[in-house]
Parts: sequence; C-alpha cells; structure tokens
Amino acid sequence: MFPKAHAVAYVTMSVKIAYFKVHYPEAFYAAYFTTKVDDFDADIVTKGQNHILSTIKALEEKGNDKTAKEKNLITVLEVAYEMYKRGLKFAKVDLYKSDDRKFLLSEDGILPPLTGLPGLGANAAANIKAEREISEFISVEDIIKRAKVSKTVIEVMENHGCLKNMDKTNQISIFNV
Repeated sequence: MFPKAHAVAYVTMSVKIAYFKVHYPEAFYAAYFTTKVDDFDADIVTKGQNHILSTIKALEEKGNDKTAKEKNLITVLEVAYEMYKRGLKFAKVDLYKSDDRKFLLSEDGILPPLTGLPGLGANAAANIKAEREISEFISVEDIIKRAKVSKTVIEVMENHGCLKNMDKTNQISIFNV
C-alpha cells in the first residue's frame, strides 16, 4: 500500500515545480538543463527551434535503433523546443562566461556550460574554467598549454564559435598584412 504522506510529498513537489515553471521560467529551464547536462547538445539547441525539430524527427525515424543517449537527447530537445515556444532562448557557449557544468541566466538567454558542447568533457571544462580565472587566454595555443586540452576539444570550441577573433599561436607576426 502506498502511504498517503508519500503521495502528498509528490503532489507538493509537483506544485512547486509547476509554480517555478510558470513564474520563473528562465530559472526553471536553467535548473532543468543543469540536471540533464550530460544529454545536452549546445550545437543543436543554439541553432533554434527549426533545427531542434528537424533533429527530433531524424532521431525518431531511427525507431527502435536509437541508442540510450539518443533517447535522452530527444527528451532534452523536446524541453528546449518548448522553451523556445515560450519565447525564451539560448545564448551560445562562451569561453569566459559559461560555467563548466551549470546553465546560467544571462541577458542574451540561458547560457549553456562548457560541457554542453559535445566532445568537451568535464575535466577539460574544469581545467578551462580554472585557468581563465587566473588570467585571460592570449591564444588557442595558450588554452592548449594551460588548460591541457586536446586538439579535438579546440576543434569543438572553434566549430561552436567560442574561439572567434582569437589568435592561433602566442607568436606575434610583424609581417601580417
């Protein structure tokens, strides 16, 4: 037999969640996606609701051949689509503003963490966060050296636009025209 007190606890929790979803939607979605950060893909979500829908359809077409990761991704994408429909949006992952694991609220929208990028793991994100707090990165080479990240992580960040306007090396060339 299911105890009444247990049922009351579930109902109370559901009411609190619904209240925050209605009255503080940005904070609700930031908290939700923080709990689902391992299944989140910033490359898909930051491209807008049409890209989210097409990705969901492509994954649904796989039928029973979907992996567990893809099933979890569909759930996250559905919530992201709902968020866009409510008039909220995501900002792009930022090298200096994004946290390593938590979604943050910003003026540009909900700011995904560094680990929200597929291929950028928790250790690399933690190293980048620790090193950027010491001093600003001067080049891509500086990130690799100080944060001890692989070239794959750098490629992921470049593809997302995190490293735009950043020099490749620490060397300054006086011969660039």
